Amino acid sequence: MGIEDNFLRIRKILPRKVSLVAVSKTRDVGDILMLYRLGHKVFGENKAQELIGKQPLLPADIQWHFIGHLQSNKVKYIAPFVNLIESADSLHLLSEINKQAAKHDRVIDCLLQMYIATEETKFGLTPEEASDILDSSEYLNMKNIRIRGVMGMASLTDDHQRIRQEFRMLNDIFRNLKSTFFATTGSFSEISMGMSGDWEIAVEEGATIVRIGSAIFGERP
Repeated sequence: MGIEDNFLRIRKILPRKVSLVAVSKTRDVGDILMLYRLGHKVFGENKAQELIGKQPLLPADIQWHFIGHLQSNKVKYIAPFVNLIESADSLHLLSEINKQAAKHDRVIDCLLQMYIATEETKFGLTPEEASDILDSSEYLNMKNIRIRGVMGMASLTDDHQRIRQEFRMLNDIFRNLKSTFFATTGSFSEISMGMSGDWEIAVEEGATIVRIGSAIFGERP
């Protein structure tokens, strides 16, 4: 099946309450426009350099999610236009996002990336580290970011039960942070989890955002 067929198949079975981020890293502008013409406007990139190269070539109403590990010195390049930074994994990074957002008179939405996998190559915060950030006076004085929820990546494994347990852990983390720090904040509402190989499990475990690339665009060249 082609890109359009893949997208329409997933869109048909994905619950309406779950947002789809089409992961367009390494894909060309033509592939993105193909989905845009079908009415899809939310795309995810994991490298700042690639994102800032594509963004000016595409319609202005596309919503860009940054989903990869973000170096603080690259924040300034995406701060003018990025809609959601899903991979906020340190107080230092949040501080830089806040600083760059202020320069553009923006409030940038962020997700706290949580470490839920058993692989050392994954980035992310522990629940204790997330709590320390949210308790800190530095974070409480940030006026140009808004924490919308959490993001996590499951282990790269064929063990579906293990994946399910990791997604369930992220949902538990979300609910604990919600009750402790965001009980009266309606905008803290997002759980981004699930990619091409495990998004259906993620939906069953409470995902509100799924990030799907190769299942739409095909295997990367």
